[in-house]
Amino acid sequence: MTKLLFQEDSYIKEFDAIVVDVIGEKIILDQTAFHPGPSGGLDTDIGWLYFPELDYKTKVVRTYYERGKVVHQIESTNEDINKGMKVHGIIDWTRRYRMMRLHTASHIIAALLYEKYNARVTGGNISADSARDDFDLSGLSNWKDILEWSINETNRIAKKCIEVKVYWLDREEAFKIPGIVKLADRFPPDIKKIRVVEIPNVDIQADGGPHVKNTCEIGEIILLKLESKGSKRRRVYYTVKP
Repeated sequence: MTKLLFQEDSYIKEFDAIVVDVIGEKIILDQTAFHPGPSGGLDTDIGWLYFPELDYKTKVVRTYYERGKVVHQIESTNEDINKGMKVHGIIDWTRRYRMMRLHTASHIIAALLYEKYNARVTGGNISADSARDDFDLSGLSNWKDILEWSINETNRIAKKCIEVKVYWLDREEAFKIPGIVKLADRFPPDIKKIRVVEIPNVDIQADGGPHVKNTCEIGEIILLKLESKGSKRRRVYYTVKP
């Protein structure tokens, strides 16, 4: 299993690691700050890997999970990269930070819709440019007004500058918290320790991805488009100001 440094500190921009496996353009490390995607709705992190023994730097074009390990797909194969080598990882921070801002915003949107309309998330994606979320708003003809309201209300809450807390709980303890899982699908049964992301008095959710430390960092959320993909998939597209 790859140690996920971004779950301990979402603000790690650079890190050191050891190569544990090399398969062509796939590099597996003992630990990483790269967030694999698509996971938890977030797109992949990209960046660079630098191998000091070779004085060689290559771009990471994609990261993803494969059997519990994080694969770093590099731009091109280098036959001199071997197991046991030291490597320095560098995250494309501009891209990551925008995704973090959108990710925390998505939690507030989901919390508002769950609390007021018992609406669960039925899909979504967060990239560096924008985000989209799907909600089950079955039977509500004014769903467009509801989604527009959720964006406006999220902007109001974000400006309160609330600290975002991240901590771990045992599965049984975590699942005693009402609404801890807002996804329509069941939470994987093999996960025994739950990483919890809490925005006090707003939201508490099981989540494994990177977030900002304070809602002020989200900035202004801009509604882009509303779309119907069926009664259980009322879709909202949004972004954040640069």
